[in-house]
Amino acid sequence: MQELGKLLLVAAALLAVAGVALLAAGRLGLGRLPGDIVIRGRHTTIYLPIVTSIVLSLILTGVLWLLSRRKH
Repeated sequence: MQELGKLLLVAAALLAVAGVALLAAGRLGLGRLPGDIVIRGRHTTIYLPIVTSIVLSLILTGVLWLLSRRKH
């Protein structure tokens, strides 16, 4: 039972960190960058965050590269 409790605490901490990151990203303007495509119809909205995806990919690539360099 203790292992399950630890797993739930770690999962909750990861969700909290993800929530804070999403709030911070919204305040920085991620999701509304020029190049993100929004198509609004009468009853539907299609959102294609192309530039936001590229920016996040570059940031994560840099962070993971730095972490991998640190281990060697």
